[in-house]
Amino acid sequence: MARTSANALVQRAGWQWAAIAADRFDLASARRPITTRSAVLTVYIEGDGFAYARPGRRSMDPTPTDPVALRLALQHPGNGAVAWLARPCQYAPRTRNCRSDYWTVARYAPEVIDSAGAALDRLKRDTAGASRLILVGYSGGGALAALLAERRDDVAALVTVAANLDLAAWVRAHDLTPLSASVDPATEAARLSRTPQVHFVGADDRVVDARIARAFVARMAPDAPASITVLPAQDHGCCWARRWPLLASRPELTRIEGWR
Repeated sequence: MARTSANALVQRAGWQWAAIAADRFDLASARRPITTRSAVLTVYIEGDGFAYARPGRRSMDPTPTDPVALRLALQHPGNGAVAWLARPCQYAPRTRNCRSDYWTVARYAPEVIDSAGAALDRLKRDTAGASRLILVGYSGGGALAALLAERRDDVAALVTVAANLDLAAWVRAHDLTPLSASVDPATEAARLSRTPQVHFVGADDRVVDARIARAFVARMAPDAPASITVLPAQDHGCCWARRWPLLASRPELTRIEGWR
């Protein structure tokens, strides 16, 4: 799915598409128009996208073939403030600092985290009344959401979907090339011991299984408000968006203040 297709999804929903100049990168974003003040802004973060054309060969354009996180965002319940944030170079692979490292080994590099943080600051400033964030990340976007939550003091809750939250455990499980220039969210997971969290995992997911989420949560305090929900007959890609309206109404999410 090319950029125009994602833009078409945004336009059909009546959302606003924009590029945010965020530190080192220009990040694609979209937001739901709101007419009232909102204390909480929910931001969905896109997955890693099209990182490799085939095993061992990097793609030239990391734009997702299917923007799953965008599809989730467009179905967020209620009338509150909601936005979506893409990853570096997605939808604009020839913009500033677009090197393939940033969608492969450095996909969670410090400068990537800083750029996403700057984009969150901008989205918050542009949302009247917003003082708190709920971060929702799909796949690698969940890992980035966790890294951001570990470094900010305005994150009310963290929600992940099929996320590779413990990079070291994930690399070992699949014998992958280590993400040598990336920061592992699991390293500082203990910082989230007081942050409400919901982690969704597909029972049939062969890319990121439940062991990865459990390894991440195990690094927190025993009483951390974190839940892991394993969904039967769910794989990594299909069909989170189809199931999202029901999942977004589950009690573990609706009890989060500001969710809807």
